[in-house]
Amino acid sequence: MTLLKRYVLRLLISLKYITANVVDRNNGRIVATSSTVEHSVKQSLECGRTCNAKAAAIVGEVLAMRLKVEGLDQVQVNGIHVNVNKEVEKKGFKNRTKVWAIVNGLKSNGVKLILDDNENDSSRLISVN
Repeated sequence: MTLLKRYVLRLLISLKYITANVVDRNNGRIVATSSTVEHSVKQSLECGRTCNAKAAAIVGEVLAMRLKVEGLDQVQVNGIHVNVNKEVEKKGFKNRTKVWAIVNGLKSNGVKLILDDNENDSSRLISVN
C-alpha cells in the first residue's frame, strides 16, 4: 500500500544559506518556509560566511512555528514526508548534520514527520508524544 504524500519537506542547502520549505503536492504550492536569508532569522545567528547545524536547527524551529500557525503541525491523516537520503544526495553532501538538525528542530516542536526510505519503499512515523 502506498501512502499519499501530500505534504513534503524540501531543503535547499548551500555553503552560505539554508532554506526549508513544506510543499503541498496537491496544489503545487509552498505552505510554509523558513530560511537563513530572512532578516529576522539572520539577526539571531552568528553564522558569518557559513551556516552550521545550529543555524539549521533554528530554521527547523521557525518552520515548526509557522506550520503550527497554518495548522499543519499534526497533518490530518499523514504527516509531513521527509526523505533524508534524497535531500543529502541532491547536492552531493556527505555530511547529514544540517539535514538532521532541521528534522530534529521540527520533531522537537511537535511536528508529525514521516521518514521515507527509498531502498525498501517503506515509511517510519516520527512524532513527539
